[in-house]
Amino acid sequence: MFNGKVAVVTGGAQGIGKVICEEFKKRGARVCVIDKQPNEYFTGDIADEQTLRTFADKVIADYGNIDFLVNNACLSRGGILDCSYEDFNYVLRTGVAAPFMLAKLFMNNFNKGAAIVNISSTRDRMSQPNTESYTAAKGGISALTHALAVSLAGKVRVNSISPGWIDTHGNEYHGPDAVQHPAGRVGNPLDIANMVMFLCSGKAGFITGENIAVDGGMTKLMVYHNDHGWAYDAGE
Repeated sequence: MFNGKVAVVTGGAQGIGKVICEEFKKRGARVCVIDKQPNEYFTGDIADEQTLRTFADKVIADYGNIDFLVNNACLSRGGILDCSYEDFNYVLRTGVAAPFMLAKLFMNNFNKGAAIVNISSTRDRMSQPNTESYTAAKGGISALTHALAVSLAGKVRVNSISPGWIDTHGNEYHGPDAVQHPAGRVGNPLDIANMVMFLCSGKAGFITGENIAVDGGMTKLMVYHNDHGWAYDAGE
């Protein structure tokens, strides 16, 4: 499907990003990874502007143009209880500024039919306590998606995916953890990679500026006391 295409993936050395890279390779794409963790293409911190420029220069020198940009990398450094100003901005540089800058750096090097896929999170619309750094970054990249889709109209389709609970360790969940999902299970990285492959394909040629939740329906199910295996315990 993607024979000879060039895919750039941030945070591709582990977790969801690694599975995205594997799926691109299975389809014949050449994959350019950037990650702080050692990998086969480029090791570096995307929170640093010069690192992004050096990485983009390498990709362009190696391949000339690209077809797909998947902005997957992000992290959390806590929230209002323990996150410093510096750490908060570091997360935003990683999760929002870097995707913006990579789109800017590759803007004139996208092939016809190119696509950008940003990995957001269902935390762009819901939260747990003390998660402000990560949640703000995910809200930011969701908004960045529709802004880029308009700015790059006719040149690059831009969409985002909001994963829900995705287990990256191969665990199996039963009981309330599973049944709180209308799909009946916790998600896995392939669930997200499959949507990335679709959004990068010609089958998604009429989709741009969208944010698609891939969460097994978790954000649609209202859970009350004694629903779906959950019971409130006032003693906890």
